[in-house]
Amino acid sequence: MSETLSLHIGQSRLELIEGDIVTQAVDAIVNAANEALQQGGGVCGAIFRAAGVDQLQRACNAVAPCPTGEARITPGFALPARYVIHAVGPIFNLYAPEEADRLLVSAYHSSLALARQYGLQSIAFPSIATGIYGFPVERAAPLVLRALVDDLRLHQAPALVRMVLWRDTFPIYRAALKQMQA
Repeated sequence: MSETLSLHIGQSRLELIEGDIVTQAVDAIVNAANEALQQGGGVCGAIFRAAGVDQLQRACNAVAPCPTGEARITPGFALPARYVIHAVGPIFNLYAPEEADRLLVSAYHSSLALARQYGLQSIAFPSIATGIYGFPVERAAPLVLRALVDDLRLHQAPALVRMVLWRDTFPIYRAALKQMQA
């Protein structure tokens, strides 16, 4: 059985779960996208396949490109989620570490701003940029969690922010969250 960790921040809740983002019944799931918003591998490929490749690609083409650190929104099509927010994280080795950090945090903030703009109450994120883009997950986890907590403290929305993590990344995010709470 998978573990769920929950942190209440005012009227909002931050959750960490181990699971598959394409199965999440939330208002929006976040795609770890590339700047061209083209179907990719990993989480991105799974989201495209679950949503319907042709429909999602047409919708992405209409809002592309998306610079690193920003986000765009499309319908979710065949997904349980009504929307997909496409957030572009940094390719780690293309930037100085501090700039990569800033761009990663910006991708999460941009996604949350879009969720609020569309009146969404729930959003699920993957660990953006920690796969093929090579952002070290041990570096990303505390940055991302701090950014999410700070954003929720400031805006009190959306009501639910869920990090949906693979089995290998969940323990790293769990440790970072426990460290923040210490």
